[in-house]
Amino acid sequence: MSSVYDIIKQPVISEKAYAGMDRGVYTFWVAPSATKTQIKNAVQQAFGVTVVKVTAFNALGKMKRTGKYEGRRVSRKKAMVKLAEGQTIDALVGTA
Repeated sequence: MSSVYDIIKQPVISEKAYAGMDRGVYTFWVAPSATKTQIKNAVQQAFGVTVVKVTAFNALGKMKRTGKYEGRRVSRKKAMVKLAEGQTIDALVGTA
């Protein structure tokens, strides 16, 4: 992987992900081949924060139907990153 942006694809935008931000846990879609160490280093470089813990797993795509055709959505890798106490990623904190 050449860049931190090749590892971190985008943040996960959901109610559950926003609830985790209050506890210092941020959720990202990442490259399927990325390891926990690569994810930790990428988040630290991209946002200038200290990462304490990384939890990563492969999210299987959901089955979908359109008429008589069945298919599966794209499977992706999700990473939940816990930051050090008192740190936040200002770019991801929304003002609702």
